[in-house]
Amino acid sequence: MSSIVWRIEHFVEIDSTNTWLAQKALEGAPEGLVGVADFQTKGRGRLERTWESPADASLLCSILLRPDVDPDQLQLVVAAVALAARAALVRLSGVRPGLKWPNDLVVGSAKIAGLLAEIVSVDERLAVVVGVGINLTHEGPSGVASTSVRALSGVTITAPALLDILLDELAPRREQLESASGRDALRAEYERALLTIGQEVRVERSDDSVTGVATSVDATGRLVVLVDGVETSFAVGDVVHVRPSVVEGA
Repeated sequence: MSSIVWRIEHFVEIDSTNTWLAQKALEGAPEGLVGVADFQTKGRGRLERTWESPADASLLCSILLRPDVDPDQLQLVVAAVALAARAALVRLSGVRPGLKWPNDLVVGSAKIAGLLAEIVSVDERLAVVVGVGINLTHEGPSGVASTSVRALSGVTITAPALLDILLDELAPRREQLESASGRDALRAEYERALLTIGQEVRVERSDDSVTGVATSVDATGRLVVLVDGVETSFAVGDVVHVRPSVVEGA
């Protein structure tokens, strides 16, 4: 695959970069389109939760990707973006978050970033819109265990600078999605970064919940949990760490 060309559209204010980019994907926008906003009036997280942040306090962006992968491998696309965000934070601030399956970046028990992926299908071709919210100077909404880059490191970095490095880190990981060996390497990197592995977790689903120990990530990016002696893969659901985690080097 040739190097991806990023095209960034900036908004001072928008309802949601994911909503805007999903519409662009439906209209046939090519891979590499990125929407970034100083402020979102209707920012969203998973399960229709809101994502609130004052203007210019967070990186709020959405990235359009059109990988040639099977639909059941789309969690690896999200993993590629999460790993790129993590690497960018390390490069610019020294903060090294762990990943909480399926979509959070955390330091200790505090969330520093979240991702929201949405699938857009046009003429049987899949596009993935991955929204990213990273707390730079604002520590997140009240009532949520969260933190920010500045609180952890004392470093103030700007959203444009972080986005530039995030996209630089994403390009090679996006290329890995194109081959079986690349996807396996990406899965291995994802598994190493996941704080969820080895933890006792509760997986909350729409109709029930189960408790077990997270053991690995399978080839498609699903979380494998040992429940009553049986390993079960989970493609969706909220994972709650029953025991607190510690992030080394944060």
